[in-house]
Amino acid sequence: MWVRSSYSNGAGGECVECAAEGDRILVRDTKTGGALMTSVSAAAWQAFTHAVRARSAPGADL
Repeated sequence: MWVRSSYSNGAGGECVECAAEGDRILVRDTKTGGALMTSVSAAAWQAFTHAVRARSAPGADL
């Protein structure tokens, strides 16, 4: 099941979706019609999302 980013807008803006498949996370840009996607390990995805959340925390150095 593909999940769309909560930052995607309904006006044709940035639309990123991801889905879990086994021990991989699939990531695609909906503007490509699903023709292009990448996959990363679940551990790499977890590290990435943790880093993004840490950088967006109040007081974090951007």
